[in-house]
Amino acid sequence: MTGKERYEQINIPSGLSGVIQQARQRARNQKRRKMMIWRSSSLVAACAAVMITANVPGVAKALSDVPVIGSVVKILQVGGGGERTDGVSVTTTKESDTLNINFQIDGEQITSAPSYTVDHKEGPNRLIFTFNGVRHLDYDKLEQDIKALKNVKDVYQNIILDDSAIGFVVELKDDVDYSVSEYQQPGYIQLKLSSGGGKSTQAHELFFVRSEDMEQGEALAMLAEQYSADGSSVVQTQNGKFTVVMGAFDNRADAEKHLKEFTDREDYSEPLHVDSWMSNENPQ
Repeated sequence: MTGKERYEQINIPSGLSGVIQQARQRARNQKRRKMMIWRSSSLVAACAAVMITANVPGVAKALSDVPVIGSVVKILQVGGGGERTDGVSVTTTKESDTLNINFQIDGEQITSAPSYTVDHKEGPNRLIFTFNGVRHLDYDKLEQDIKALKNVKDVYQNIILDDSAIGFVVELKDDVDYSVSEYQQPGYIQLKLSSGGGKSTQAHELFFVRSEDMEQGEALAMLAEQYSADGSSVVQTQNGKFTVVMGAFDNRADAEKHLKEFTDREDYSEPLHVDSWMSNENPQ
């Protein structure tokens, strides 16, 4: 009897078909479990790679520009943040419509931004930046970088009677949207501007209580500080000087009412008066 003949004479056990089906199902289940284990291992490896990469200083800075992965603390238009510092130096860099405000101590970039505030006002459309715990500012570099942004109309210093604080004003062109992002590891502030996204494109008349024209200096800073609780700010006039303003008010009557309150105070000294100009213009 040949082998083929012997094979053909073997009796097939009853229920063999069901046994084969069960074996096939066990094989498919084992293959599915192996695939799940492989995918989980790949995900863990990828996460570990990100964590390791983020701890490399140079790469971590690059990753911080990516909102999802980077160490964004907050994104705002008006408000403040940062941490208490002292002796910080401020430098800037620009890229297209983005300004990075960097902070260093002894040449090393610090991990968190110093305490700061950002305010927005009209007449003209402007952002007011104030940083505390900062003693050194390369203003020429800051002015050069900010003026190079295409959506910026002008920039000037805001003199503060505190040698551990600095401030500057960024005047924006019409119909410009903006965002301010605070980062850590390393700590810096990023200002992004974009045209065509402004909330208000229709210029309108506003009323203010203001001082006479003044030169930049201590007297101007003292007057602004005197009315700081009333929302004072320093604005550059069309002749290149500066004025302290309170407002803006929607009508002259409201402005006159506030002027009366100021003149009734015991510390009132500097002559103030009511004036008006367009929301996108500087005062005369």
